[in-house]
Amino acid sequence: MMIRVQEMDEIFLASQRQGRISFYMTSLGEEAIHVGSASALDPGDMVLAQYREAGVLLWRGAPVQLLADQCFSNVGDPAKGRQMPMHFGSKELNFMTISSPLTTQLPQAVGCAYALKRKGTGNISCVYFGEGAASEGDFHAGLNFASTLEVPMIFFCRNNGYAISTPAKEQYRGDGIASRAYGYDMLAIRVDGNDLAAVHAATAEARAVALAERRPVLIEAMTYRVGHHSTSDDSTRYRPADEIAAAAALNPVDRMYNFLVKRGWWDATRDAKLRAKERKGVLLALENAEKREKPGHSELFTDVYKEKPVHLIEQEAELLEHLASYPGEY
Repeated sequence: MMIRVQEMDEIFLASQRQGRISFYMTSLGEEAIHVGSASALDPGDMVLAQYREAGVLLWRGAPVQLLADQCFSNVGDPAKGRQMPMHFGSKELNFMTISSPLTTQLPQAVGCAYALKRKGTGNISCVYFGEGAASEGDFHAGLNFASTLEVPMIFFCRNNGYAISTPAKEQYRGDGIASRAYGYDMLAIRVDGNDLAAVHAATAEARAVALAERRPVLIEAMTYRVGHHSTSDDSTRYRPADEIAAAAALNPVDRMYNFLVKRGWWDATRDAKLRAKERKGVLLALENAEKREKPGHSELFTDVYKEKPVHLIEQEAELLEHLASYPGEY
């Protein structure tokens, strides 16, 4: 699955550079966070992610085609073309649609956890965010609500060293993000985010404690964002190339590869075959997504309200009249 994320990042990034999609964000160096945490959650747990957790959705069973369709805003996109790329979601897989405003998902995740607690489903909510998001007010509101309401949930902080171009040392004082949990009477775990097994173990323990004690747990996974913040960013302008290269050499996929090879469970030939298979699958999804039509203009007026109010009915009629008047322009 980590290899699938890598291949998807490489191909989708290239497609954005070619002008085929408008925007993309890679997860290079952070793959173990996705797979390690997602594999320790229950399918019934609600996930509220940020825009750098595509691997979590893939682990939950989403096909690459779903992500490709969303990036191309075509008819296969569950959001019907209304979101910019990298804002995935799946009701069936309990993966809340990603939104751009930073940190808004934290208080929402508390609400999900409170509902799950009241229903007694034996599930939790898990919310992902970066250390930069922890500088927003919603972070503190979320932790305070979660602690006082005693909800079963995980706050999963992906500390990759940079909030876009701002390094961690300029973002906050003190010992990272984990130390903030104690001010809210919460438990916290700091883990090597590039160690797949460690992330899985930390998440599994946090989930067990959250359910057994009905309390939130904060995980801070230490990692490094090898790629740019997004395709709108050039990280070489604010961090040296040797720093990036040193971090890239410690990426979690290579670490897992070396771990498996050392024990005789994997080899270069099988690895190459797997990569070729995953690459082919991603390319096929990309080609299919590019061929699919865009959602019809009628979708502009759906899903806003359960029943269309008068003003939307009027706007839709105006649009249809305009399209009929200028058929050659659209």
